[in-house]
Amino acid sequence: MEMLYEHIVKPLLFRMTAEHAHHLTIGWLGRAGRWPGLPSLLEALYGVEECPELAVDLLGLRFKSPVGLAAGLDKNAEAVPGFSSIGFGFMEVGTVTPKPQPGNELPRLFRLPEDEALINRMGFNNVGIEEMARNLQKAGHHKIPVAVNVGKNKTTPNEKAEEDYRSCIRKLYDYGDFFVINISSPNTPDLRKLQYGDDLRRLLGAVREEMQLQQRQRGGSGKPVLVKIAPDITAEEIGLIMDTLLESGVSGVIATNTTISRGGLRSPFAGETGGLSGRPLRKQATEVIRAIYRHTEGALPIIGCGGIFSAEDAYEKIRAGASLVEIYTALIYKGPLINRELQKGLRKLLARDGFTHISQAVGADCRLR
Repeated sequence: MEMLYEHIVKPLLFRMTAEHAHHLTIGWLGRAGRWPGLPSLLEALYGVEECPELAVDLLGLRFKSPVGLAAGLDKNAEAVPGFSSIGFGFMEVGTVTPKPQPGNELPRLFRLPEDEALINRMGFNNVGIEEMARNLQKAGHHKIPVAVNVGKNKTTPNEKAEEDYRSCIRKLYDYGDFFVINISSPNTPDLRKLQYGDDLRRLLGAVREEMQLQQRQRGGSGKPVLVKIAPDITAEEIGLIMDTLLESGVSGVIATNTTISRGGLRSPFAGETGGLSGRPLRKQATEVIRAIYRHTEGALPIIGCGGIFSAEDAYEKIRAGASLVEIYTALIYKGPLINRELQKGLRKLLARDGFTHISQAVGADCRLR
C-alpha cells in the first residue's frame, strides 16, 4: 500500500495544484465515509490497533493513539468518518468562523517538496458554523475524539472578536468533543495580537463564560478548551501567555501553528507569504513545547504540532512535554500509512528507553538534570 501512494497516488496529486488536490482528497474521503463498508475497508487498509502503552487518557477523553490530525485539512468537517478510519487517535476540524468566508485570493497554497513543507495563506476559508453543524450532524457518532477549531471572521475587529468565538461555541457545542481557540494563524490580519495581554484575558473570559453557559443548559461535565499558539514568540512572551492561560482555567495548549519564518529553505516558493508548515518547523515548535512545559511545570497539557514526519520527531515532542501530537504536512508527503509507521516507531522508542507507557515519556527531557 505504501508503494501505491508513493508511486501512483502522490504523483497524480502532485501534478495538480495543491488546492485542487486538497479538495479532491477531502471530497473522496467524504464520500468514502458515507458508503456502506468503505470505512471498514479504510480501517483494514490504514487503521492501527489500539496498543495499551500508547493509549492516552487526557482532558477527560480516551485517545487510542497519541497521534491526531491537525486543523486545516478538513476545514468544513466533510470527511470525519473517513479520517477517523485511517489510524488517527483524534482529529481537528476547522478553522471555522461564524459566517462563511471565501478566504484569500488564489493561489494560496504551495508545496515546497525540496523542503518537505507547505506554505498556505488560505485565510480561514470555510462554510461557516451553520453548514459545519450540518456536516457534523451527518457524520454521526465519533469513532475518535473530534475537536472543533474556531476563529473569527476577517471583517470582525479584535475588540469584538469574543462574540465570534462565542457564536462558534454556541452553535457547535453539541458536536465537538473539545474545542480549540485559534488565535495564531498568520493569515487573518491582527489575529495574533489576541495572544497577548488584556485582549487574551478578555477573549478567554468570554470563552469560559460561554462554555459554562452551554454546559448548564445541556448538563454533563463540560468540554475541554485548548488554545493554539504561534511558534514566532519569544521566551518572555511564552511565559506571559502561559500565565494568562493558567489563570483562565483553559484545559491545555496546542503548540504550534504555522510559522512566518523562512530560514534555510531551498524551494523557489520560499518567498511566498503565509504560514510555513512541515519539516522546517520541527525544531522551532519543539522548543516552544519545551519552554511551555518548563514554565508551567507540566501543569498545562500540551498537544505538539509542527514538522512531525517520523516516530523520532513525534517522540522528541513528547519528551519535550507534549502529551499528544498532531500531523498535517507529513500526511500529504508520506500518505495514510504514516500512522502505522508512527505507532510502530513510538513503541520501539518507549521500549528502548525503558518506559512501559507513553505518559512516562512526557516531559522526560525537561526532568533531566
